Amino acid sequence: MKIKYNKKNLSISIVIGILCILLTSGIVVQIRTVQNNISISNPDYANNDLRDEVLKSKERYDNAFAELEKVNKELEKYRTKVTENDSSAAEKQEKLNKDNAILGLNDVTGEGVIVTLDDNKNASVSSITSGDDISNYLVHEIDLLKIVNELKNAGAIAISINDQRIIPTTSINCAGNITRVNGEIVGTPFVIKAVGGSFDTLERPGGYIDWLREDYGIDITVKPQSNVTVEKYNGVINFKYAQEAK
Repeated sequence: MKIKYNKKNLSISIVIGILCILLTSGIVVQIRTVQNNISISNPDYANNDLRDEVLKSKERYDNAFAELEKVNKELEKYRTKVTENDSSAAEKQEKLNKDNAILGLNDVTGEGVIVTLDDNKNASVSSITSGDDISNYLVHEIDLLKIVNELKNAGAIAISINDQRIIPTTSINCAGNITRVNGEIVGTPFVIKAVGGSFDTLERPGGYIDWLREDYGIDITVKPQSNVTVEKYNGVINFKYAQEAK
């Protein structure tokens, strides 16, 4: 059966079609407006929420760290009092102090060395031979690792980089132009402190420090000192996968 359209029906259809188009256009415009508002405002809200959460976390950490410091001081007073008139306890306390020094759990002061490294400030693209990488004239995490290993081989019992204590679980890594030690961002100049050991061979000809100086112009100073303080590790040592052997 065929449907016959008269002029009246045709006019109504056209009007309804126009209204649908206008309604659809309005909905599209509204959706785009909402999306734009979300894209503009959401980052602000997200950033504000993230900032507030970071501040709250830092406050909780600072409070917990302050409480830990208080407990450690009280514990140290108690240990001192207990070992005053007990020679065997005093010996155990001395051994504990040495173990803590190796683990990085207490400040260490003594004869040592301070090694300072900085980028080659005179290096530029025009002054470097063709095909060479300008990043070679910057201090990288591998340089810090090499020097830390040399200090350990020289007998250092305590080492820090920009006051970040080196402990058995310390990580030294680089992402782009950011270097992290123990997860904390550190930058040039890198100040490496070490206590204990004999550091006379650090600047030996052909050694790593000598190579950095001669080949890439890295600014390095090595200063032996009679009184160097390496501060303790302020984080939490978590032996997640290690268990006591039985």
